[in-house]
Amino acid sequence: SSCGNTSVVSVLPELSVSACVEDCGSYGECRLLRSYSYLYAACVCKAGWKGWGCTDYSSALSYGRQLVSTLLLTLSNLSFLPAIVVAIRRFYITEASVYCFTMFFSTFYHACDQPGVAVWCIMDYDALQYCDFLGSVCSIWVTILCMARIRDIAKYTLFMLGALLIAMSMQLDRKGLWNMLGPILCAILLMASTWVYRGVRRRRCYPPSWKRWVLYLIPGLCCALVGVCLYIFAETEDNYYYTHSLWHILVASCVVFLLPPKEKHREALGWSRGFSWSWSWRPRICGYTLCESSKEELYTVT
Repeated sequence: SSCGNTSVVSVLPELSVSACVEDCGSYGECRLLRSYSYLYAACVCKAGWKGWGCTDYSSALSYGRQLVSTLLLTLSNLSFLPAIVVAIRRFYITEASVYCFTMFFSTFYHACDQPGVAVWCIMDYDALQYCDFLGSVCSIWVTILCMARIRDIAKYTLFMLGALLIAMSMQLDRKGLWNMLGPILCAILLMASTWVYRGVRRRRCYPPSWKRWVLYLIPGLCCALVGVCLYIFAETEDNYYYTHSLWHILVASCVVFLLPPKEKHREALGWSRGFSWSWSWRPRICGYTLCESSKEELYTVT
């Protein structure tokens, strides 16, 4: 050609589509959203970061504040320790095990749920969240049924049946309001029925002791009421880390007040009277059996 020596340059266009800008960085999560027939992606930023790719740190939380938030929400669950100790001392072993379950999973759920880098997950986030919600509702369920003071066989049957129904409802709609209100209202109705029945039968208020009302029931109900109001009306995204920590403390404190005293017919290991755990051994010496007289505590040879 008239241009002299020429070289041929080949251009290969290459296009790629990314759902989010740089995968939203360290302080964001790329999520796919569907609206009708449209599918689109967006970054969900954490710890106060903003922007298309969660790169705007103008209102980001400092590492110190993230650490304080995590510590408050996790360590506040240690307030369940007094409730566990009280339950064990009063021989409510099943209730104490439920409180231990709730304390453990609530602690590690909130350690995994925090925004930013102050996060520690011991297992899948969804599993931690499910166990935390399940344990919280079951703790309320077993506490109110324990206050009803019904027979052991009925109480433990309701414990198991309620736990199964709560587990099913949590799987269907984990954050539904009625998942918590339903078991609470049913347990309160059962407790009120048993208290009214005993009051009518004995022709006096139940529980009969005014000290029980003034020193335990009324303070426990006040703690529960303040905690519920704080959880429903006062908790926001900005004050979550200290209002929810206070919720943990109030709920655990009300359990200490509301758990009824030890039942008189319970033995040292929590077994009801009528269950015999005995082991007897009668030695044979030279063909003779030693027999023990329980009344006179004398040994005779037969």
